[in-house]
Amino acid sequence: MTLILNTQKMKLIRKVLRHNQTEAERLLWQKLRNKRLAGLKFYRQFSVGRYVLDFYCPELRLCIELDGSQHVREETIEYDKERTKFLNSLRIKVIRFWNSEIISNMKGVLESLRKECDSYP
Repeated sequence: MTLILNTQKMKLIRKVLRHNQTEAERLLWQKLRNKRLAGLKFYRQFSVGRYVLDFYCPELRLCIELDGSQHVREETIEYDKERTKFLNSLRIKVIRFWNSEIISNMKGVLESLRKECDSYP
């Protein structure tokens, strides 16, 4: 299957999302940008198909998603499952953290991410 990455059609959506980050997204981006995590390049608000990923590392095919309270609603849970299934079909691994984890336990989140990054060949 061909990857459809960062299409022009999704450009405005990505821009709006980048300019309206949650506090958790802003905090994690400060730790990921400029290859600050394991020397890996991460992009924020990166589109794959019809989905916009919070953070994406193409080298590892790793997606990091931050979830807020809206992700406990049944319809959102189903949407997230469908989205993850689509991304997994493209061999993109999805890791999820709650916004509250980012805010209250950044050290633990970064440790989990480092372990994940180190597990790739």
